[in-house]
Amino acid sequence: MISELANGPTFFPPLQDIEPLQFRLLGSGTTATAFPVYSSKDVPDSLIDYMHQQFNQEVEDGLTYPFQDPMSREEFVGYWFLSFCAIVLKTDKTDIDASWTNWEELLLGTFYVKPNYTGRCSHNCNAGFLVNSAQRGQKIGMRLGQVYLKWAPLLGYKNSVFNLVFVTNPASWRIWDKLQFERIGYLPKVAVLKGHEELVDAIMFGKDLTKIDPKLTEDLHL
Repeated sequence: MISELANGPTFFPPLQDIEPLQFRLLGSGTTATAFPVYSSKDVPDSLIDYMHQQFNQEVEDGLTYPFQDPMSREEFVGYWFLSFCAIVLKTDKTDIDASWTNWEELLLGTFYVKPNYTGRCSHNCNAGFLVNSAQRGQKIGMRLGQVYLKWAPLLGYKNSVFNLVFVTNPASWRIWDKLQFERIGYLPKVAVLKGHEELVDAIMFGKDLTKIDPKLTEDLHL
């Protein structure tokens, strides 16, 4: 039975169940497991608390997300777990143990997937990515992008749209360039970012999820 996807594409249901995916980090060879999450109820409260803290820190930094103010826990859960998310942990287990609490060490990163538009255009998805600040420098962002390319089509999505990738965030746009996303738009002076005296431009990225080169994810395994 295919897992039920809330708030997903209107006309294209999920293609198949998504199982945990294990692979090695590019920088260190450490074993990691990506867990599919369809509901926040399936995630330990302490992990949600840590993800919430990490997200709000990213918002406070004011460099990657457009939000000005931190979110409450309830707002964060409604935002990040609206439809589907992936949580990547430093573990060789295939289940998240509710007794784990050392998330600073275990959490590598996470991303959500949800429609970028509504109704008849809801098969175009958007995603938001977050790397644990305590685990940076291991090319986790690239692995998150690869997992996204594996899983987004299985959720029924046909196309991917990233609305705002700020030009001052090369760590992000270099990943999408490497994963063969197209630069489908450019928004000049769209953001007021911390530490920047001038308004910052952003790139829009798009990708046809029905035509993904298998070589882009061929090393995503143990």
